[in-house]
Formats: sequence, C-alpha cells, structure tokens
Amino acid sequence: MQYLSIKKSDWDNHVDQLLLSFSVFAPVKNEYSLDYEEISSENISNISYNIPKPATPLKNFFLPVKENVTSEGISGKKRVILGSPGCDVAGLRLLDEIYLDREFNDIFYRSRRDNTIIIASDCLRIQEHCHCTAYGIRPYPEDGADLSVMLIDDVVLLRVISQKGIDFKNSFLPGLTPADDSLVSEAENNHRKIESMLRDKWVDLPDYSKTGELVAGAKPGIWKKYSSRCVSCGACTVICPTCSCFLLIDKPGFEKIKQQDACQYPGFERVAGGEDPLFRLSDRFRNRYMCKYVWKPQKFRASACTGCGRCTEACIGKIDKNELFLELSK
Repeated sequence: MQYLSIKKSDWDNHVDQLLLSFSVFAPVKNEYSLDYEEISSENISNISYNIPKPATPLKNFFLPVKENVTSEGISGKKRVILGSPGCDVAGLRLLDEIYLDREFNDIFYRSRRDNTIIIASDCLRIQEHCHCTAYGIRPYPEDGADLSVMLIDDVVLLRVISQKGIDFKNSFLPGLTPADDSLVSEAENNHRKIESMLRDKWVDLPDYSKTGELVAGAKPGIWKKYSSRCVSCGACTVICPTCSCFLLIDKPGFEKIKQQDACQYPGFERVAGGEDPLFRLSDRFRNRYMCKYVWKPQKFRASACTGCGRCTEACIGKIDKNELFLELSK
C-alpha cells in the first residue's frame, strides 16, 4: 500500500485548493459534539483528524433522510468527504451490495458514490462504545475508501487505497512525496496499538457470527427485559451506518418521496386491514437484532453491524446492546 506524506500547513493549502473543484465535508469539533461540516477557507484549521467518530453516519451523504425521487434530478456535483472512520467506511460495503445490485441499481445512490471521494481517517484513540474489531473490522480502512489520513505531529500521512484514490491524488494533490520508513513504521505501530486496545476491551464480546447464533436462539424473556426501556424513538436505526429501510410516500402530482424508516417505529410492518406482525414492542426490538445478525448475513457478504457504538450512545432508554450480547453468551 502506498504511503505519502506532506506537512500539515501544505496539506491545509491543498484542501483550500480542493474547494475550487469540490464541495468538501469534514468533522469539526464544537462544544457539544464532533460532526461533519461543509469546509470553507475559514474553517480548514478546525478539521479534526483521527478522532472517532462524527455524530452523523457516513451513510447520510448517500441516503438522505428524505428525497423526492420523481422531480429531483441526479446531481453530478463532485465532493470530498474527509475524516470518515473505518466503521462508517465498512458500513458502505453493505449499502453498496444493496443499492448497487445488478438487478436493482439505485441511480441516485450510484451517482453520489461515483461523484464522491472518500478520504477516511485512521483512528488513534477509542471511545467507550467502540468495538469494531469484535466484528472483524479494523479501525483503519484498507478498502471501501479512496485514501486514508493520519496526522502525526505536523505531518499528514496519506495511504492510497483505491484506483480512484490514485487518480484523485495525481490530479488534485501534487507535491506529495513517498513517506519515509520511520513515519510508516510509526503509523503501523499506531494501528497495532489501537487494535490491541479494542481487542482487550471487548475480549468477552462474541464475534459477529456467534452473535447471530445467540440472537436466533434467544428466549422471549430477554427481549422483553431489554425492550422495557425502549421508547420506539428509532434513534438507534436512524444513526446506524447500515440501516437503510425507507418508505415511498405518494404525493399529489405523481411525486414520490423516499424517506428513511425504522423498524422500531410503531406501525413499521402494519399492512392493509390493520394487521401488524410487529405490534408488540418486544417483537420490534427483537426484529432489529434478527435483521442485523441473522437475516442480513444470510443474504449479504458485508457485516450489518460495524461496531461503531452509536446505537448505544443515541439510545434515550440507555439500552446497551453489548450488555445484551454478553448476557446471552453466559
């Protein structure tokens, strides 16, 4: 894998030049959270590097919360998304399988993917609920993104990941030089350190495959226990990097609105005549785990949970899915 380096001040100048050709989005930290903002010349210096993780999942750039799929044209505007963590990049693998399927090719999703350069961010620290390695995902992307960035002191180290990344580097990032061996060695040591911290923290957490077995065999009592604190707000699904259920809403004038949906909402599976297989809260709660750990693995290669921990962080009822899995594994 090709490593390139550049001084941070020169990198900021390159980002400023990118604004002439691209819309650029990157994580910016404020007093409340870390989240994506559109970058301008005035806030380039505020970009956060190697800190997990933006409050908004990467999927929202490709699957908007709401869009008109009949009257809105396909935008060809090019953009760069800088600083996405490995868990979010891994989430795109599943979305690509779903929305770029040969038999069902979502033209809106494909256009956004084709017109987006993803410069991921290698994580140099972990948060309380980060557990990507438990599901075989590394905190530094090796595929899915086009490049990945690591800030070491006053030097920006870039890993070129895809052919698209090579073409982007050749066209828009002149002046980058091959990184010296000591810098590459430090980056790889950082990778091993973070992976080790995550493995040690979640050594008892069952892996993705084992979790599926535990979920499939779980008794009704555990779903009632953990769902007793659920308020059906849907925050866990809306903020998830891989959840992508949606409604198609008919509007006057033969318009259709595609809007994100969530299996935790009452009425999610209600059909004509009022029948609703997921009427009970505990059934809706179980449905989400069955979807992620049992049904999705039967159909897709990519993981439907990337271990980002956002669902736990966003839950109003303070439900921790890892506590549930650890209880099941006893």
